[in-house]
Amino acid sequence: MGGRPAGSQRLFGLLAVVAAIVCFGMSSGIIKWPGAPGSVIAWWRLVGSSLLWWALVLTLRAGRDRPLPSKESVVASTPAALCLGLQISLFFTAVTKTSIAHAEFIAALGPLLIIPAGFLFFHEQPNWKALRWGALSVVGLAIVLLYGPDQGVATWQGDLLMGGVLILTVAYYSTSKFARAKGVPIVDFMATIMPLGLITATPVALVLAGDELWPLTWQTWVAIGLLSVLTGMAGHGLLFYAHRSVPIATISVMQVGQPALAAFWGWLIVGEAIAAAQVPGMVLVMVGIAMVVWSSQRSATRTATAATTTTTGRPAD
Repeated sequence: MGGRPAGSQRLFGLLAVVAAIVCFGMSSGIIKWPGAPGSVIAWWRLVGSSLLWWALVLTLRAGRDRPLPSKESVVASTPAALCLGLQISLFFTAVTKTSIAHAEFIAALGPLLIIPAGFLFFHEQPNWKALRWGALSVVGLAIVLLYGPDQGVATWQGDLLMGGVLILTVAYYSTSKFARAKGVPIVDFMATIMPLGLITATPVALVLAGDELWPLTWQTWVAIGLLSVLTGMAGHGLLFYAHRSVPIATISVMQVGQPALAAFWGWLIVGEAIAAAQVPGMVLVMVGIAMVVWSSQRSATRTATAATTTTTGRPAD
């Protein structure tokens, strides 16, 4: 009675993933908007997110006498922090050097690596009946990309950087899952990885745009503030929460809808055009996400009911 039922935990986890997708979908357009180097925005975003998370940590300590992150939590979270620092530095840079569509499409290939990672490192058993709906999203995503207008903003350098981002994303998901398995609380995890992420983000920023770290335009400051909240706190926090009840394979397949959202926000924020022929693809992407969520929830509910019936002789009340 003290804990939330397994079915409810999974539902809240899936809803957290959907909310995170919305947050991250907005990020590419926000990154491009001020016209500043991506590595600079990434560096300051880590600083901003660190301040926000530590403000929360200190508030909880003052109000509830909550302890600071333990040494064990810091040690368990450090690998994820180092991966995150590199990942966002390269991603922010890639977004400013190629089209949002190209960057997000390459990122959507994550399941090809994340699903094996879930099997190898965490012995996860993905719900394949739910994951198959991800194919619908992939088809829709292909339509979005193949029938988009050619604006001449995509470059092979940016696309190549996104290949590195893809590998680092898998590493970040795997190491954050490891930290969660060690029992690291969400607040402690986020308050640790944001400042420690600067260890790997700082060299990237200095090499790529060291003379542009300061001063910054007001547009850049606005972008940093928005990203600190949307992706630095909300997005990553929601995904980390979801890891408790949702396999990383399911999370990655659900995220194939992010490129469609990113394309919309890219059009709205920086004017990257969207062709009418892309709209059906966007619809397919969103339908695929909805079916993954619905099918995953139904399967989890049936599994929990069957387990209860087996052990008690009757369905759960």
